[in-house]
Amino acid sequence: MMMEDSRLVEKQAKTMGLGDIKVSWAKLGGPGAMNDALLSGGIDFGTGGVPSLITLWSKTHGTPQEVRGVGALNSMPVNLVTSNPNVKSIRDFTDKDKIAVTTVKVSTQALLLQMAAAKEFGEQNYAKLDPLTVSLPHPDAMTALLSGGGTITAHFSSPPFQYQEVARPGIRTILSNYEILGGPATFNVVWSTAKFRDANPKTYAAFVAAFEEATATINRDKRAAAEVYKRMSGTKETVEELLKMMEDPLVEYTLTPKSTMKTAEFMAK
Repeated sequence: MMMEDSRLVEKQAKTMGLGDIKVSWAKLGGPGAMNDALLSGGIDFGTGGVPSLITLWSKTHGTPQEVRGVGALNSMPVNLVTSNPNVKSIRDFTDKDKIAVTTVKVSTQALLLQMAAAKEFGEQNYAKLDPLTVSLPHPDAMTALLSGGGTITAHFSSPPFQYQEVARPGIRTILSNYEILGGPATFNVVWSTAKFRDANPKTYAAFVAAFEEATATINRDKRAAAEVYKRMSGTKETVEELLKMMEDPLVEYTLTPKSTMKTAEFMAK
């Protein structure tokens, strides 16, 4: 959003001698539609979770449309929270529990749960907790968890939802991606195709320069970045609430990927 709001790609393109270029920002109906658009040339860059990039790279590796990472957007904690007072770790889940993830088996959170299960119960039992998982968008999962109705007793969440959930008495974190992966871990990444980069080296370089400038701007003035996000997204969170999340010492805005190979190695097994 910082890149779009401040027209940073256009700025960097002009600096590189490309003149006035037109940049369009699209919101598509899910990862499938975005990836189809990228591979057909309808868009030039996409963004999403680490598993999506790994899957795309695996499917396109060695082809003219090979998808490669451009850079990370951030490293941030992704927490498994629960309302069940009897659950202190994933070992305590029973068939009476339901764990919400965005998409069973394939989403970032679903894969993290499998990686945690592999560490806790042995590699051959990586899918032990899959029968307890339910596919729900984060807002619906949070609503179900906070309702106390018992239909959802845990949620492998993400910001900003995990902050809102643990603010409610009785909801607590029992595990995070940082624990599973052994340290800070990239949550979102940006990718493009080798074909686009090779055919448009200056435009690609302008995008990367704008990406770097936006990241530096966020790190320099997080309040201003929160205000831009609030204005452009229309989110219900206040600027103060957004700023509190952004200033979490475990959150880092950086293009440097972290712990991505651990996810890739797990997915390759």
